[in-house]
Amino acid sequence: MDHGQWTIILIMADAKEKLRIDKYLWAIRLFKTRSQAGDACDKGKVKMKGDAVKASRIVNIGDEYDVKTESRKWVIRVTGLLHSRVQYAEAIKYYMDITPAEELDRIKFDAATFQTGKRMSKIGRPTKRERRDLGGFMEQ
Repeated sequence: MDHGQWTIILIMADAKEKLRIDKYLWAIRLFKTRSQAGDACDKGKVKMKGDAVKASRIVNIGDEYDVKTESRKWVIRVTGLLHSRVQYAEAIKYYMDITPAEELDRIKFDAATFQTGKRMSKIGRPTKRERRDLGGFMEQ
């Protein structure tokens, strides 16, 4: 191999080591799609030390990020670089959730009052049998 080929190999190896924050957040499954992760960065929902980060920011091991998703606020510390999306059990090994306890308590409280638009089972509209019974009761 000549000098030019070694340079290309080194550049490719270096490119593999660099990882964008939007791709990382998608790979560790904080967002369902990479475009959602990029949009969150653009809207200022991903911060490092209080400053919003761009989607192209390079992630390093030990970095701490505040991430606000639709369902909750996360404070994570990067423990490893994950370049592709893997199953949840594997993905949680690449970050540490360091969200403060008071934030987790607030999330539990909000979840109790959060409305998804779906009714809980057996609550809400009556079943066909219940409507017939109500009809008979109302006619009497």
